[in-house]
Amino acid sequence: MRRLFIPFIALMGLGVFHLFSACQPSSSSASSAVGDKHPATPEAALSALLKGNQRFLSGQLRHPHQTQQRIHETENAQHPFAVVVTCSDSRVPPEIIFDEGLGDLFVIRTAGNLIGDLELGSIEYAIEHLGAPLVVVLGHTECGAVKAFLEGGECHGHIRQIVEALMQEQEEQQILEHEGKNLTACIEGNVVHGVAQIRQQPMIAEKMAQKQVNVIPMIYDVHSGKVAVLNETAWLEQHAFSITRK
Repeated sequence: MRRLFIPFIALMGLGVFHLFSACQPSSSSASSAVGDKHPATPEAALSALLKGNQRFLSGQLRHPHQTQQRIHETENAQHPFAVVVTCSDSRVPPEIIFDEGLGDLFVIRTAGNLIGDLELGSIEYAIEHLGAPLVVVLGHTECGAVKAFLEGGECHGHIRQIVEALMQEQEEQQILEHEGKNLTACIEGNVVHGVAQIRQQPMIAEKMAQKQVNVIPMIYDVHSGKVAVLNETAWLEQHAFSITRK
């Protein structure tokens, strides 16, 4: 499996010492220290995210869970209701665009929302040990990583690995072959690819089969602030090719 650059801060965000200690108890036996109830099903979690984005768009922000009380509620445990895998782009901060707060979202960010071993491990941790019922892969319009891939040219340092990772995606290869440098299609194809990567993981696939977890593709529009669920079936039909997963 391909691997992007691995910033040390990504491990710090997990709290490595908590990660290993959490490998003993499962989410079902974890303490419910968090004050109010989070959405417990994939459907409820998706609805909460979309409602939060609507508040963001309308300016009716609640800024939930951003108080000293919330700090104390979550100081010994976290129970996020959604995992958000998204781009490092400064215009796409999940807690803001979904109007959420401390302990609500388990956020994983890389340039181009690309996913490798550490990201997959982080997702599995959030599902298995924190009980998150929803995983979102959130791409965005005007993605600089995808633009760099389409523009070509020489890339220096580890930026080259980002571009090479995109080049390896079947969706991107097919779009370039059949449609040329279609930025929107490539951004969406990259999200579709990330969703497929996550769904292929055995533990996640099992929980999806049991309807305990869902993995959803989304696109954030940096021009409007709106988040939309990407219809994968319609996307594949629109771009008129079939992907054979390896």
